[in-house]
Amino acid sequence: MMYELTDTDHILTKARYGNPRRPLLICGLVALVLGLVFGLLIGRFGLCPDNEPASATQKDGVFLPGVSKQIIQDGDPSISDLLINSISSENIRQYLKDLSELPHLAGTDADFRQAKQLHDFWRQEGLDEVYVTPYDVLLSYPNVTDDDMMNRIELLNATGGIVYQSPLREAILRPSENKSGVVPPFNAYSLPGDILSERLFYVNYGRVEDYNALSTNISQNINGSIVIARYGKIFRGDKVKQAALRGAIGIIIFSDPADYTLDGDTSRVYPNDWWLPPSGAQRGTTYLKNGDPLTPGYPAIETAFRIQADSPEAGLPTIPVHPIGYGIAQKILEQMSGDEVPADWQGKLNLTYRYGGEMKETGWKIRMFISTQNEMRRTYNVFGIIRGAIEPDRYVLMGNHRDAWVFGAIDPSSGTAVMKEVSRVMGNLVKQGKWRPRRTIIFCSWGAEEYGLIGSNEWIEEYVKNLAARSLAYINVDIAVEGNHTIAIEGTPLMYRSLYDATKKVKNPNPEDIAKGLPTVYDKWVNTSAVNGSSKPNIPSLGAGSDYARFVQFAGLPCADIWHAYDEKKYHLGSYPLYHSVYETFYAMDELIDRGFKRHVAIGQVVSEICRNLADSLIVPFDVIDFANQLGKLVLSLDKDYGKLLRDNGVQFEWLQQAVHNFTAEAEKFKGLVDNVNRNNPFAIRQINDQLIQLERAFMDPAGLPGRPLTRHILFAESSVDSYSGSSFPGLVDALFEIEKAPPADREQRWNVVKKHFSVIVFTVGSAQSTLREVTKFMPD
Repeated sequence: MMYELTDTDHILTKARYGNPRRPLLICGLVALVLGLVFGLLIGRFGLCPDNEPASATQKDGVFLPGVSKQIIQDGDPSISDLLINSISSENIRQYLKDLSELPHLAGTDADFRQAKQLHDFWRQEGLDEVYVTPYDVLLSYPNVTDDDMMNRIELLNATGGIVYQSPLREAILRPSENKSGVVPPFNAYSLPGDILSERLFYVNYGRVEDYNALSTNISQNINGSIVIARYGKIFRGDKVKQAALRGAIGIIIFSDPADYTLDGDTSRVYPNDWWLPPSGAQRGTTYLKNGDPLTPGYPAIETAFRIQADSPEAGLPTIPVHPIGYGIAQKILEQMSGDEVPADWQGKLNLTYRYGGEMKETGWKIRMFISTQNEMRRTYNVFGIIRGAIEPDRYVLMGNHRDAWVFGAIDPSSGTAVMKEVSRVMGNLVKQGKWRPRRTIIFCSWGAEEYGLIGSNEWIEEYVKNLAARSLAYINVDIAVEGNHTIAIEGTPLMYRSLYDATKKVKNPNPEDIAKGLPTVYDKWVNTSAVNGSSKPNIPSLGAGSDYARFVQFAGLPCADIWHAYDEKKYHLGSYPLYHSVYETFYAMDELIDRGFKRHVAIGQVVSEICRNLADSLIVPFDVIDFANQLGKLVLSLDKDYGKLLRDNGVQFEWLQQAVHNFTAEAEKFKGLVDNVNRNNPFAIRQINDQLIQLERAFMDPAGLPGRPLTRHILFAESSVDSYSGSSFPGLVDALFEIEKAPPADREQRWNVVKKHFSVIVFTVGSAQSTLREVTKFMPD
């Protein structure tokens, strides 16, 4: 038999049988071993730092010449206190004063100036890289130069004479409001038009259920009429959509005292208090989609193909719309006829609310003159980057938009001021050589958010391949402070752990709360939001009301939206009272909402700690058990609301229940892997972190939700009937909405959509489960 010896076999074989040259071989072996030992010693002490002896490095578990042992270490815990204690209330106050001095509507020169100022600020404060990304997008503006062409509402008598005309601008209540660049109240993307109607209908909040109730209480059809709705409950764009679907030719939206004053008291208002005065009107977009209307799904760059603004794909409003304050609404609602509305439709104006129809005075008409026009404008995003020391290819993103309808001292400049201070503190630590995060931190200042999250959408569309592959999470601070009661957070489940940890480290800004035994922000948060006896605060799901939307729905990133809120249990408001009005000023924040800027500081401290934790932790602080638990709650909620309906129509609901059970079991196993991973092995750490980072992406369906191909997260997205509100299993719930009321021919098709999407959900949960398995065992036997 032939046998081929290796070199070692040859030596050993000859030694075994007493080779006469044995002493020479032994000497050679000894020389070889000694040479290897000397070589290792030279390599160790010649190439490695003197203060890291070989024994210590081996004990740490790595031996990679030229690579810092920080690769297997958590960040320095002392940095947490250093960041928290460095946030300055006076800095934030000064930033906000500067930011809200002048109006800065998207697409204007003032907006560009703020972008340039932020760019220069980040350069000055020690950030490693600063970028500006411009996009040419479709925006919308009212006429501001010719009084005859400005938006207005009129009441006309039988001969066409003007009985009442709405004021063209809001009243100036403090000298600081009298600035050039103040755009009068308007709703962006409104269809222009000059329309007359003999009939006006009051539709409460303009929701689907309101129109259903209206149709059972009046004999007339609203087709061809103007409708008037009050702000609140749902996004204004959904109000416009529902009105147009029912044949209305125009819609007026007003801020009722019931939703924007203290129990209807119209005497205790701005500038003496934070409540909305009669002349205050809420501006805002009516565009229902996200991003530039003309480049859906792709960035609005030079090479982009643009669709027509009037195409259905653009999704722009098809009727005129105009916002008014309750002082104007009083004049209009007083002239309405029809039966009195029920108690839950009554507002707080001193009049009898009626369903409407023909005007009370014979021959009177209502006129909407809307001159708002769409225009191509350039908007800018600005980015400040602190490069990671160990994993620069992993990103933690914090963002806030920059544009405002007028002064924007609350929305968004309170958030911009906080972001500036967090970036200043972090940048200075880097500049001084005291700290550099493990991973890269990117500060994001978005343009044209108010028009439909445009700046963030265009950037995500341009760089989604980078973001989806490399990002950990996005933290959004649209508004830092809208009230002085408690912190409020919405977010996805993987963010829960870092949110809990950060809020436990930050002191409660209210001394009265501390005296009541609530020393931290976390304690107050639990006290005000925990439900059903839970020991943890409630974290609602995200909708699509701010720049986090596309990060969740298009890139699949864990996200959180953080702000300091008013007491929603005490004040049942549509939003904070001065929302999007000319009265949202620095004075309102400085004197009426957050004196001393203590709440701003608390938000800055919480956000800085979240960013530090995500950027510095050796193992990404995501808890898959939180995700599994929330998934289980979503299924219980779906079962409660629609389980019987689904089962009665042939849907195997237990398939979803079993899929979630299997996912939870796999999550528990994976949690064990995380807890027991060899922390001295950088490749094992990277493997676990990649699985954690990619889990949220695993719930993305590349085909998108039914009828919404650019919304791809099967668990978390906005409701199709209220873009502000989050909806769990949104594609399924949308398809099920009032399905039993659909005509028989449509009902069968809708059930096919439901059953198909249900199967997609079951598959996606199972597919996500596979990403948590040991990496070479993702296919079960």
